[in-house]
Amino acid sequence: MFKFITGKSFFVNLLVVLLVVLIMIFLFFSLLGIITRHNETTKVPYVTGKSFEEAKKILAQAGLEAGIQDSVYADTARPLQVLRQSPDVDEVVKEGRTIYLTINRLVPPQVEMPDLRGFSIKSTELYLQSVGLKLGDVSYVPDIAKNAVKEQLFNNAPITPGTKINMGSSISVVVGNGVGSEEMEVPDLVGLTVDQARALLSGNSIELGAMIGLDAITDTANAFIAQQKPDLYSTLSTGEVVKNKISPGQIMDIWISSKPVARDTTTVTPNASPN
Repeated sequence: MFKFITGKSFFVNLLVVLLVVLIMIFLFFSLLGIITRHNETTKVPYVTGKSFEEAKKILAQAGLEAGIQDSVYADTARPLQVLRQSPDVDEVVKEGRTIYLTINRLVPPQVEMPDLRGFSIKSTELYLQSVGLKLGDVSYVPDIAKNAVKEQLFNNAPITPGTKINMGSSISVVVGNGVGSEEMEVPDLVGLTVDQARALLSGNSIELGAMIGLDAITDTANAFIAQQKPDLYSTLSTGEVVKNKISPGQIMDIWISSKPVARDTTTVTPNASPN
């Protein structure tokens, strides 16, 4: 039954098989260095700051591949510029290795414009940085709210909170610098519409304060001013009537009506404010 095991042909075949196996093992280890490119190494070139296309060419010349690991946005970099590379420059790697690149986004992401009104300059700058925006020009106007942001501008135009804009955009602000030292006579607003009064006061760096309706108002902008505070005149204890003064940065309160008011031209005494 086991005669074939003791036969000469069996030992010959076994010897052949062992010889073939040894040859295959020898060839495997001999060729392993070629297969794995054991001795074929190169240094990683510096491609940070290059465009992605330039980086691919430089890496290809070094026998390396380029792969995108991530894309982020930096407003100081060009679109598709390489921001980081891994492995880093001058590291020794095998030829054919993929070098992973982080590139700048082609299109900036958008963020919502925050409401900066009432913030200080320092708080404004920190807030803008936290949402990916930058502080642009800062201008000052007389206003009772000193060092507080009064208006926010994008491309020289007012921007509403919540508006979508590109990350990295510059936002300019108008800041109050306190009440001005110069004085002027209190402007006469009675009989003007709210819009007309706002335009007149804006030219003198005075703001409208409280608006009190004397009847049902459906269109505030076109409502008529019936009374104002400060009034035009004051009466001194001596009985003398003097013109009131106001400084840039102060505010004026108004009482408004849906209908034009009749002006009293018979006296220069101050208008009595309603209770």
